[in-house]
Amino acid sequence: MPPGEHGKQAEAWAERHLCDHGLRLLARNWRCRESELDLVMLDGDTVVFAEVRYRRHRQWGGALGSIDGRKQARVINAAERYLFEEPVWADHPCRFDIIAIEGNDPSAPGLTWLKDAFSS
Repeated sequence: MPPGEHGKQAEAWAERHLCDHGLRLLARNWRCRESELDLVMLDGDTVVFAEVRYRRHRQWGGALGSIDGRKQARVINAAERYLFEEPVWADHPCRFDIIAIEGNDPSAPGLTWLKDAFSS
């Protein structure tokens, strides 16, 4: 499989998983100068910025461990930019979720959905 294909498959699988749980897609791979938002979803009236992380192995912290403070800051900055450019969502509550996918086959991976992952 070409490089990057596992990641694309993982993002598609994460999107399906979230949609199966009642979330609605607002944007996929939304880009700005600062960063990229993997999935922007709507959960009821809450805008969800979902960061999808795929790792084949759990080495070095696995998929969840790959989200450091620097990555969180980039996602938060991109989310602020998204809300500025899409003002219809600016007054809605927001949260940041992580969809961590691990395994050799992203079509049947182990998935962890961590809701409100950036809150302290």
